[in-house]
This record gives sequence, structure tokens and C-alpha cells, in this order.
Amino acid sequence: MTTALILSFSDLGRDPRVHRQIRFLAGMHRVIAVGYADPQVEGVTFIRVERGRKDAIGKVIAALQLIARRYERYYWRQARVRSALEALADVRADVVIANDIDALPLAVRLARGAKVIYDAHEYAPRQFENRRLFRWFFQSYVTHLCRTYIPRADAMMTVGQEIAKRYEAETGVRPVVVTNAPDYADLEPGAVAPGGRIRLVHHGRATPSRRLEKMIRAMDLLDERFELDFLLFGGSERYREALEQQARPNPRIRFRDPVPMQDLPRFLNRYDMGIFLLEPFSFNARYALPNKLFEFIQARLAVAVGPSPEMARIVEEYGVGVVAEDFTPESFAAAIRSCTVERIGAFKRRAHEAARVLSADANRETILALVDRVLNGAGASGSATPPRPISGGRRWIAEVS
Repeated sequence: MTTALILSFSDLGRDPRVHRQIRFLAGMHRVIAVGYADPQVEGVTFIRVERGRKDAIGKVIAALQLIARRYERYYWRQARVRSALEALADVRADVVIANDIDALPLAVRLARGAKVIYDAHEYAPRQFENRRLFRWFFQSYVTHLCRTYIPRADAMMTVGQEIAKRYEAETGVRPVVVTNAPDYADLEPGAVAPGGRIRLVHHGRATPSRRLEKMIRAMDLLDERFELDFLLFGGSERYREALEQQARPNPRIRFRDPVPMQDLPRFLNRYDMGIFLLEPFSFNARYALPNKLFEFIQARLAVAVGPSPEMARIVEEYGVGVVAEDFTPESFAAAIRSCTVERIGAFKRRAHEAARVLSADANRETILALVDRVLNGAGASGSATPPRPISGGRRWIAEVS
């Protein structure tokens, strides 16, 4: 049996994308999972990596290294990278899978002749471009890692079509698209509540850049038929409190405790429509294709989104909901207001029809096939030809601005 080494600087039990990756491969390969916390998957060997913490002097040294563009020194002196190198010194694998750009250089070094697959997740050079700290210190560093190490990978994955196209323009190889769809949930569409009350729900992180207050403003523009529950976790506690304060005058908006990831579809099934208005504050936000969209569909809900290209494509292709004309609360409210009880029932039925196709089942086959192709000597597109090196990092970033 071949061995797959899966690297991720994350809590493997709480990282849905990486956890699915581990489970998919565990049935076909011997899997060694490396990260901050055990994924708790039967038959999988777990190796813990220490996060490491920088003191004030360490932070100053790190900043100076980044300013001086000593990117390789900065990378290899990180405590978590050194911890992984020490823990994996005697580990051998047939294929190494790196999750996110910060694991890719490590995967290339550890491969020792093994194949390397890079799961980029999103578009790394602009991952946090809305944050000054990232732009000042890390954007050129991340671009260096991409330019240097992506050409050394044998295959690549990412979350959506538009991000795949951008990587293809820079690497010469089209990454395989593996969405963030959750496991299939065996549920039935629920009926709209008696009296025509339409129950809306949004779940996710309380992150200020997502401008969740726009959905509160949209609720203020909707009539008494509509009520909204927020299930927020993580992010900024101060921001969550500000949202609650803003929503307090509207009794049709409630904030509920979050639900464990594995219980989400069944819990959400009691609602009628999942909503998400995501302003395109960055490249990755513009082309987001998040877990929650697929979780709404697994819950057999109607869906309302803004005109984010990837989300809008799924909603319109499968006929599961409505897309606002723009990202204003007024437009979002108008789209939701257009949904009669009959339309919502039809959207729920279409979500039910699409649930199997838009679940993790298809992604499982995609990942297993990709690993098999790589192990048999072919890249992501079936060709053993490696990607061309990425050109200058600053041009790379500028071209997508």
C-alpha cells in the first residue's frame, strides 16, 4: 500500500477541507497526517507539529528578514517548520500533499523523490490583501514562495474555477477544482412555516471585512414575513457585539449559538433560506465559493447570494435560489422579497435534486483520481510535463488587481 503524507499547519480535526482529504485517502492509502491537532480518523497516523510563539525580539527579527527580502531564511527558521522537519526526519512517503502555500516548501523538501501535490485552497498572493500588515510584509514573501515552489509540484488543486484560471495563467497548468462541499446529508426539504413566515439563516465567522451588517440592513427593508437567525463563531467578539447592537431594534433578527460542523445540515434544515451577501473586498472574496453555500444546499434550503461570480454560477446553474443585482442591502432585500412561498418550495426541491452532485462525493473521486495519476507519473492534466516557472511576483500581483 502506498503512503500519503498530508501536511497542514492547522487543527486537522477542525479544518473541514483537510479533514475530508484525510478521510478520502485513508481508505485507499496509508495516511500520515501532520498538523496541530489529531484529525481522529481511524487508521491514520498523526504527527503533531508545535506552533511556536515569537517573543517581541523574535517578531522584530522576522519583520527585518521580510523587509530585507530574506524570504528563505524567514521560512525555514519558523518554529513550526523546524518542528515539522525534526518530527518527519525519518518519515518516507510516496506522495506528499501540502495544504496552503506555507506547507509547500516543506513538502518539497520532505518529498525525497516522492510526488508532491499542492492544495492551494485559495489564491495565496492575495489571501489577505485587505490587511495592511499582509500587503506591507507578507505579499511579496508569499509571491516568492508561489513563484519558487509551485513549479516543483507534480499537481495542484484549488477551490473554484476562477482561481484555477488565475493559477493556470501563472503556472501553465490548470489546477484540479475540488470544492469545499461537505458530505452528503440524507435529508428532505422542509415545508415553509404555517402563516407564510420565511425563516432565513446565516452561519459563519464574525469577521468585520465580510460586512455582515449589510444583511442586518437588508432585514430592516423586508416585511414582517421574514426573520433571520445568525449563527456566528470565531472572528471578532467586539464585531459580534456591534452586530447584536445594530440588530437589537429589529425583533425579527436573533443571534443563536453556533452548531458543530457535523451537525450543521440537519440543524439548518429547519430554515427556509440560507443567505450570504459577501462584498468583494479582495480577489478571494470576489471569487469565493465557501463551505456555507454547499451546507445550505445539503440542508435543502433555498439560497440568496450577491452577484459573486462563483456562488451566482452555482445558484443559477442548479436553480436553487436568487442572486442580487449588486452588493447593496437594497438589492439584496429586493432579491429576497421576490421569493414567494411557492418559489422557495421550488428552490428547496431543486436543492434536494442537486444535493448529491454538490456534495463531497464527487470531490472524493476527483482527489483519488488525481493521486493515482500522479503516482503513475502524470500531472493534474494527465501530462508529465512540469509547469513553467512563474514570472516576476510583482507583475503577477499587478495583473489581477
